[in-house]
Amino acid sequence: MQVSAVKSSGSGSNILVDSNPGNTIIVNGDGRVSAVPDIAVVRLGVQTDGENLAELQGRNAEISQMVLQALETFDIIDIRTFQYQINKLFDYENGRQIDRGYTVRNIFELRSDNIDQVGMIIDTAVANGANIVELIEFELSDSEAYYLEALRLALDNAYQKAFAIADSLGIEKEPIPVKVTESSSLSLPPRPFIAREGGAFVTPVEPGREQIEASVIVEFRY
Repeated sequence: MQVSAVKSSGSGSNILVDSNPGNTIIVNGDGRVSAVPDIAVVRLGVQTDGENLAELQGRNAEISQMVLQALETFDIIDIRTFQYQINKLFDYENGRQIDRGYTVRNIFELRSDNIDQVGMIIDTAVANGANIVELIEFELSDSEAYYLEALRLALDNAYQKAFAIADSLGIEKEPIPVKVTESSSLSLPPRPFIAREGGAFVTPVEPGREQIEASVIVEFRY
């Protein structure tokens, strides 16, 4: 079976056209959709430093409880302890190790489906004693649905390419898809956003838009 290669000027993909009866056309299809994230994941907490570990733990627990109580008024889907650490602090002067006491960190991870409240959540937590805001991650609650839409667009793109090639080559038979290979998979790592503004204004938080992409390889026969 003799096969010739044709270069696609639009996407730069290689398209294989079989020149014998029962020929095949193999094309790549790409699809893309964008969506505004509707879930925010925030990590914030309390760090206390000092020499008496028991006192540090007690003060940290007291402040952490104040933060959690203050956040009860917000639309928070879930909140959990993300990290609790006790570390020894040391300084080095002239090659000597100097004991500086301890640091206690209690970090909470919370999820909210009200993006508009995220700035107020951060400000409220800080106003009630939180002194660590590690990050904000934006996610899509139904990322699978957006990916399936991108996949549909990728298939449509492959059909358009195959029919355009057949028309350009004067092929009278309609290309029929006989094999579809999904060459991409849904993988949307959360996109971090870190922000903290002082003053009387609410901390600005903008989720932006996520780009969801899908790719397929489709074999057509004619």
